[in-house]
Amino acid sequence: MTSLPRHLSALESEAIHILRDGVAEARKPVLLFSGGKDSTVLAHLVLRAFYPAPPPIPLLHIDSTWEFADVLAFRDSFAHHNGFQLIVHANEEGRAQAINPFDHGDYYTTTMRTEPLKQALIAGCYDIVFGGARRDEEASRAKERIVSVRNSKQGWDPKSQRPEIWRCFNWRLSAGESIRAFPLSNWTEQDLWIYILLREIELAPLYLA
Repeated sequence: MTSLPRHLSALESEAIHILRDGVAEARKPVLLFSGGKDSTVLAHLVLRAFYPAPPPIPLLHIDSTWEFADVLAFRDSFAHHNGFQLIVHANEEGRAQAINPFDHGDYYTTTMRTEPLKQALIAGCYDIVFGGARRDEEASRAKERIVSVRNSKQGWDPKSQRPEIWRCFNWRLSAGESIRAFPLSNWTEQDLWIYILLREIELAPLYLA
C-alpha cells in the first residue's frame, strides 16, 4: 500500500483521534451512512481507529425511498463485510403518499430526508452522531465546529458553539442536547479522492460508471 503524503497522514490521524475521543465520551454513538464517498471514507476510518476490535459504532442510513439500487446493495454489502450494525430508517407515511423529488421538490427533501433523520436520532437516543460533512462543501458548513452541539429538537445555534483551541474538544452535554461530530471537517474534495486512491477504498460502483 502506498504511504500517505504528510498532510493526508495528519488529516487521517486527526480524524481517528476525533472518532476515538468521541466514542470514549459517548453513551450511544452512531455514524450517518449514505453510501456516498464521504461517509464510506468515514466508516473506513472507524475501522482503522478501532482495529482489530469490531466497529463500536452502528451505521444509520436514511432511506429517502428514491435511492439507487446499486447504492443500497453497496450499503448492505459494506456493513456486512466490515461487521457494522446497520440501521435503516424511512418516512413510511411519505412513502405511502408517493412523495418524490420530481413532483414535490424541496418538500420531498424535508419530508423524506431531513425529518426522518431527526426522527431516527431522537428515537434512537443517540448522543454523539458522526457525519461526513466537510467545511469546503458550502458556506454554512464552514461555520460548523468539529464538535457541534444540537438542541433537543436537533436544531443548531451558531452562537452556542464552543471554542476548539488546540484541538481540545468539549463533548459535555446538557439534558436533551446531542452532538454532531465531523471528523472530515478539514478535508477537501481533493484530499478525499487522493485518500480513496491511496488507501484503495472500495466505493459504490456508480462512482465509476
